[in-house]
Amino acid sequence: MSGHNKWSTIKHKKGAADAKKGKVFSKLIKEITIAARLGGSDPDSNPRLRTVLDKARAANMPNDNVSRAIKRGTGELEGVNYEEVTFEGYGPGGVAVLVETMTDNRNRTVAEFRHLFSRKNGNLGEVGCVAWMFTKQGVLTFNKGVDEEALMNIALEAGADDIKEEEGIFTVLTSPSSFEDVKKACDDSNLKYVEADLSMIPQNTVKLTGGEAEKMLKLMDALEDHDDVQNVFANFDIDAKTMEELI
Repeated sequence: MSGHNKWSTIKHKKGAADAKKGKVFSKLIKEITIAARLGGSDPDSNPRLRTVLDKARAANMPNDNVSRAIKRGTGELEGVNYEEVTFEGYGPGGVAVLVETMTDNRNRTVAEFRHLFSRKNGNLGEVGCVAWMFTKQGVLTFNKGVDEEALMNIALEAGADDIKEEEGIFTVLTSPSSFEDVKKACDDSNLKYVEADLSMIPQNTVKLTGGEAEKMLKLMDALEDHDDVQNVFANFDIDAKTMEELI
């Protein structure tokens, strides 16, 4: 499992994400707006919108907020024109970092990220410097206690590519095209996942310990706390016990 997915699962389990609900809503609104703008307002024919609406429901986002975001995306309401920009760089220990953002001012965001990476012991790189190290996949994560046999049977039958277990966390991997089918099969079977989303999975990882591990998690926190950031992916490998202590 990639370090980021393990990290986000531990944060969810400890409730750390709940402390930033306002920021979570802001990111969801941007994603809903973009998804509706690119694919229309009907989630049945817009998989990207359907996925983010599921995330909005899981975050208990008010329906009025969702409706307004969709209408801004389709042009029924005036709103900010967001642009999707991906940043690539390196963290402590040479960790590859991929950051997906939505911004209304590309120049401002570029300057802020150059400063943020430098301040948090990293370096902002050129386009393409690390993207090749990642593969887009559907990812569903489950905490220890899920019925492993049922999960394997249901997920694989629905089209999952692989199921991995590491330190009590089960990760179901799918192709992007099979993600919705596997997610629906788990929902229909009442198999409760911690997170379900399309993710960028690293082809290899960099093991971090001690001070470098702490610096990497501080960089991750700073990136995810930035208003323009939607997703952060990185190829660090930090053991769960160390992460539990640092988060």
